[in-house]
Amino acid sequence: MTTSTTKKRIHIAPQDRGHTEIDWLNSYHSFSFGDYYNPESMEFGSLRVINDDVIKASSGFGLHGHRDMEIITIILRGAVEHQDSMGNQTIIRRGEIQRMSAGKGVQHSEFNPSSNEPLHLLQIWIKPEEAGLTPSYDQKQFEIKPGELQLVISPNADEGSLHIHQDAKLYQAHLEIGQSVNKALTANRRYWLQVATGSIKADGIVLEAGGALGFSEIDKDLVIEAASDNAHIILFDLK
Repeated sequence: MTTSTTKKRIHIAPQDRGHTEIDWLNSYHSFSFGDYYNPESMEFGSLRVINDDVIKASSGFGLHGHRDMEIITIILRGAVEHQDSMGNQTIIRRGEIQRMSAGKGVQHSEFNPSSNEPLHLLQIWIKPEEAGLTPSYDQKQFEIKPGELQLVISPNADEGSLHIHQDAKLYQAHLEIGQSVNKALTANRRYWLQVATGSIKADGIVLEAGGALGFSEIDKDLVIEAASDNAHIILFDLK
């Protein structure tokens, strides 16, 4: 990980991330998680976890617990079968986004129901504004609109986005070669740009899948250009 002190910019290349690989799971960690500990990469504002997981067919995470965390799941390939202690039992597919508030405590499982296809997803954890909230759940199918920066998570559920218990917004964009999106950055906010698939160019840097840029204390117009087809980016706007 490299940091520019003049621009308050963090650059994480795909190979800078932590890595966990077991029989059924291949996972890369943008921040410290589980057995991966990096004191220089603990969190970014309220953003605590971005795990890039590939789960083998007919495998997954058994029932386990969380509390006091906003958990967001974005499906990149395949589908995940979700069950939880709130009584939800559902399938989440590519194009859908799941938001679960663990609050004062929830248990859930995540399983790849396919008998032959791997599941690829991003799991994101954001710290909530307050502890001990009542657990809640939502998921939504978002139409993929190439070349547009689309709001998918926000504190007020603006523009049809899913609600989150934090002053944080998540945008996504699907870009093909020749397409770009831009976002005005302000010095009183933090911004994290994560490449989910493909490659992009932003702030003079080419980022491959798994790479990221973080910005704080800076005013600028950030232009994000596709450097390949099938580029999928997630942009976090954080307090």
